[in-house]
Amino acid sequence: MLQIGDKLVSLDLVERWFCCDLDACHGDCCIEGDAGAPITKEEYQKIKELVPVVWDRLTPRAQEEIARRGVGYIDQEGDLVTTIVDDRDCVFTCYAPGGMCQCALEKAFEEGKSDFRKPASCYLYPVRVKKYPTFTAVNYHRWKICRPAEALGRKLGIRLYQFLKEPLIAEYGQEWYDELCLICEEYLRQYPSD
Repeated sequence: MLQIGDKLVSLDLVERWFCCDLDACHGDCCIEGDAGAPITKEEYQKIKELVPVVWDRLTPRAQEEIARRGVGYIDQEGDLVTTIVDDRDCVFTCYAPGGMCQCALEKAFEEGKSDFRKPASCYLYPVRVKKYPTFTAVNYHRWKICRPAEALGRKLGIRLYQFLKEPLIAEYGQEWYDELCLICEEYLRQYPSD
């Protein structure tokens, strides 16, 4: 683990290669799994406000679920998460031609209709953040759908911490990210990995 302030960062962020390969995975992280995306109470409120902005992008089933259950719920682990459709798809998943998953919230942001990109847990993915009383754990969530991203990252020479530059800066600030880079570069000098 690497420590930067009160953040404990998994060595996976420096050792693993990563670059999303949407042509290979089609954004399946939006539709795979047994719970929605983790969200904060503040994000929950913001997302509720954005429902009218993104409503027309949502699938009819997603619209039904939001009308019935709202934009979020408490999952089996006690975490607040986005509502899902048919026990798997995030309700904010929309589709590009060819079936590529997209985020309706992010599309609204990109079009200037919102100042909210998407939940931090989605922006930081495949990193998962867990807050404890005295520190925050920053870990890589490894699973099969991201194997193409690991292969592409290796091919392009992009480490996970480099791929996540913008979301890590958005979450923890430029100074924190700069320190992470220095520590990662020093680590790789001392412990080169393939």
